[in-house]
Amino acid sequence: MKARVQWAGEALFLGESGSGHAVVMDGPPENGGRNLGVRPMEMLLIGLGGCSNFDVVSILKKSRQPVESCEAFLEAERASEDPKVFTKIHLHFVVKGRDLKEAQVKRAVELSAEKYCSASIMLGRAGVEITHDYEIVELGA
Repeated sequence: MKARVQWAGEALFLGESGSGHAVVMDGPPENGGRNLGVRPMEMLLIGLGGCSNFDVVSILKKSRQPVESCEAFLEAERASEDPKVFTKIHLHFVVKGRDLKEAQVKRAVELSAEKYCSASIMLGRAGVEITHDYEIVELGA
């Protein structure tokens, strides 16, 4: 896997993934930025959410669960001193569908956390306390 990040002046950076997709990262005005993109640490948190959510949806689909929507809401705490690493991250999944089995949703979240989500497992091994929970929203007919 490869990526390229190019400085574009002030606190603005343009990232390009090996698959050819681009993203803008920028700092806040108090750090010389113009607030034109996400912060790099926000990008890391979003990546974790995407990785884990991808797993949960994939596992639910493979287990033939009628999932129609899955959102991951993440909250993170960071150290107060430099380096301001993540110390705690909580992922809350809101899974929507018709007749979803709770045991299957619970299993999907657990499998992502314990076996499949590379980002979550990597951050956990680095000492970040990562927790997960979920809620199921039943959609009407």
